[in-house]
Amino acid sequence: MISQPMTRKTKLISYVTVYLFSGILLITTSCKPKAEAPAEAVIEAKTPVTITNVKTEPMTDVIELNAHSSFLKKNSVKANVSGHIESIELNPGDIVEKGQLLLTIKTKESAAMDGYVPSDTSMRFKGLIKVKAPKAGIISSVLHQNGDNVMEGDELVVIAEQNSMVLLLEVPYELNQVVSKSKGCKIILSDSREFDGAISSRLPVMDAQSQTVSYIVHINSKVVLPENLIAKVRIVKTAKSNANVLPKGAVLANETQSEFWVMKLINDTMAVKVDIKKGLENSEKVEITSPSFLKTDRFLMTGNYGLPDTAVVKIK
Repeated sequence: MISQPMTRKTKLISYVTVYLFSGILLITTSCKPKAEAPAEAVIEAKTPVTITNVKTEPMTDVIELNAHSSFLKKNSVKANVSGHIESIELNPGDIVEKGQLLLTIKTKESAAMDGYVPSDTSMRFKGLIKVKAPKAGIISSVLHQNGDNVMEGDELVVIAEQNSMVLLLEVPYELNQVVSKSKGCKIILSDSREFDGAISSRLPVMDAQSQTVSYIVHINSKVVLPENLIAKVRIVKTAKSNANVLPKGAVLANETQSEFWVMKLINDTMAVKVDIKKGLENSEKVEITSPSFLKTDRFLMTGNYGLPDTAVVKIK
């Protein structure tokens, strides 16, 4: 009778002990810090770039100015009698020789005697005056046509001497000293032909509106050009035989174009910013006057825009 209640009590104590132990174990386990997840690997971005080197070569600073073709010598053929033009033997653009017949003028006296036939044939007067070319050249303009009445002294024909063809170079006055010291130049026509030229003298008159002065440029080649053809004249302003140059794409600048720099490789994967000073430059190259670089130094050519002062790169 006594053993049965004692067994039930023992079982109850066992159940309570198990529940308490489980609770303590659960609380203890939950208080332990959770294991940290493994950190993700950091991927370092590398900018793909191409590289270039400093080269030592001749460098020139040039200026390009407009010029137009013109004949310096033009001969004006004038009428030496009054009358009307009987015939014209030429057209604008024709090339004539000295003494070649240009036109014929019939005097007004001869025209007044038309229809009169004198009995003495020795008194017949045709009144035809032949006008001939005083110089060889090209007919620049013909100012009258057949049948026109002309007065003595009227201009009839203008003959331009072909060997007097020059270019009149239009120079802003601020460049006057530069051009006056130059002798040779390069002439570029609109059809891409190029000729050597020589700057000979300056005209004494300045254009009041454009404030340009004209220089005479002779073409060192036998080429026939139409008058008033626009051409470019390239003049060397400064020249250096041994300049340290980089391609223009390797040189970077700020927004105001007051600071310049390049990105120089210090190893195969790292590029740093180096401030520079520029000298001569053209459409393709820039002279580096400071600092002095070695021919083995490598610089970013493409992919350099917008990089920080120190950048990780990958050479293509």
